[in-house]
Amino acid sequence: MVAVDHSDTDSAYAHLDRDSQPHQLAVKLRPAIIASALLIAGCAPSPPQAVANQGQPKAATTAVPSEQVQATEPAQPQTAATLAQFALPQAGPNPVSAWRPPPYSAPLALRPEDHFYFSRPIPSGAVNWPNPRYRYGSTLFGEEAIHTGVDLGADRGTDVVAAGDGEVVWVGYGLYRGLYDPEDPYGLAIAIRHDFGYLDQALYTVYAHLESISVWLGQRVRAGDRIGSVGSTGHASGPHLHFEVRLGENRYFATRNPELWTVPAEGWGVLAGRVVDTIGNPLPEFLVQIKSVETDQIWEVWTYALGTVKPDEKYEESFVISDLPAGPYQVQINYLGRPYTAFLFVYAGQTNLINFHGREGLRVESDTVTARSESPPSP
Repeated sequence: MVAVDHSDTDSAYAHLDRDSQPHQLAVKLRPAIIASALLIAGCAPSPPQAVANQGQPKAATTAVPSEQVQATEPAQPQTAATLAQFALPQAGPNPVSAWRPPPYSAPLALRPEDHFYFSRPIPSGAVNWPNPRYRYGSTLFGEEAIHTGVDLGADRGTDVVAAGDGEVVWVGYGLYRGLYDPEDPYGLAIAIRHDFGYLDQALYTVYAHLESISVWLGQRVRAGDRIGSVGSTGHASGPHLHFEVRLGENRYFATRNPELWTVPAEGWGVLAGRVVDTIGNPLPEFLVQIKSVETDQIWEVWTYALGTVKPDEKYEESFVISDLPAGPYQVQINYLGRPYTAFLFVYAGQTNLINFHGREGLRVESDTVTARSESPPSP
């Protein structure tokens, strides 16, 4: 494979660089690449003792003040030192913005398994794509707890908007444990229970590390409504939005990969894959390289770490990378000292699938459809 070009996806995050040693399963990276990997160290907290559930799929809509919300399990006391257990990177040079087309309109479902129900929580014109080195399921090469969302490294004060219609079910500090806590690692946060669901389960989105909040508990919001602004409150090293999608319950352990739920950029697609060894065991934090046949640009993505995060019920994926320009690609995985490669075409506006099964190699799932987009179902 040719040398990696990170001038596009990584450059917007260069202002939050720091040095680190990569995980033993990762390839050796240039110092600059390792620095860009550590955009938002510590954004994901370690697993909580108890997490509140503000809103079941059929719960009443009566607003409850956040300081009165009770945890679903007996909570163990946690001190600020327990929650803020990670070192934070220092600010560096200002970012150089990378170009993206505007996103498709939500909802979008060109293939029956897709569920791009959400618009992007940061409007076009600012950084509204995930940090490529700290995706869902990442541990930053062993530096952090498993990441349960994606980080969008927009400037401080950038508008944050609702990703879909729904009701605000959490506002303020304390989302991590579900009780008011000014030392909460999520910082100022908002959770929205949406008017639509999936597989008869409720859907929630979470917006964390906010600088300001402009909604109140129980408020009805529409997709695109301003709900706050980007900040660095809580366990954050610099301004960014931590964004989560939760299915079934408003809990830390109920997240799904937001890159499978937010609409891709126009003319671009999403690649998801399942990576297991020859006998079917997951290969955690395993490097996948994706090379454009047309431009020779390479993207790198690592499979999910084990625990905390959950794959999609339909795709059962172990990695996702969104915003790939439509076109032909070569995918490579090195396994037991041997490179395995496959070619596929990434189709715009939909999820494209590939599976790796140890010595059996890579298999491309070629099913594509051209159905019109449809509205998401009610929960």
